[in-house]
Amino acid sequence: MTIRIPDNGSRGRARIGLVVPFSNTNLESDLFMLRPQGVSLHVMRAGGYDLDKVPDSEQMRKFALASLDEMISSLSAARPDVILYGCTSATLAHGPGFDREFAKRITDMSGVPAVTAASALVEALEALKVKHIAFSSPYIEQLNQEAISFLEHCGIQTVSSAYVGSDLGNYGQGELTPDEVYELGCRADHPKAETIVLSCTDMRSVEAVEALERDLRKPVVASNQALLFAAVRRLSLSSEALVRCGRLFDCL
Repeated sequence: MTIRIPDNGSRGRARIGLVVPFSNTNLESDLFMLRPQGVSLHVMRAGGYDLDKVPDSEQMRKFALASLDEMISSLSAARPDVILYGCTSATLAHGPGFDREFAKRITDMSGVPAVTAASALVEALEALKVKHIAFSSPYIEQLNQEAISFLEHCGIQTVSSAYVGSDLGNYGQGELTPDEVYELGCRADHPKAETIVLSCTDMRSVEAVEALERDLRKPVVASNQALLFAAVRRLSLSSEALVRCGRLFDCL
């Protein structure tokens, strides 16, 4: 007897490789929710930072560099068509030069395009043709200032910002609710800001994008949304099968 299993469109068109910090609980869920029909997701969880320490720029640098060769070698075995590096602050903390070289290193090792979450944010803002943003994140103040500096070096000015205001540790970022992320975005808003940026792949920003855009009447860019946007561009896929997530996807 032949058993026919319904094709739910979960694979066949393209493969996305994804590197995720090992304490991150939201990035995979967001990308599974938003990915286009027929695109499969192949994940490598990565450590290299101390779960008991404040996730500052030094911890993020350790994460960025820890066992990268081994991780990309293992992920490449799944033959992805693009690789996404899913930690915004890991390269935001060290500037655009570090970010570009880091992505190039992944591409050289894997033979496929690589996109970091930091560069995906910049790409999204450029696609929206905005230069003035409101920045929000769950980072500690040091990382916030480094992120703002990174964006400034890319020609993007932060005119206002809002932060959680306390050290959330490695798990607290992911425990913020979409309602709390919504409030954070509202606090960041400013009349001169053309777009709200919600930075952090472990923050539940994707679920707050539509409500923020509706109420603030301006585009919202979130790390995970921007990562998928960049991946879909490199895969030359139609946006028709995408789950709606803000005005950014109208740029595809």
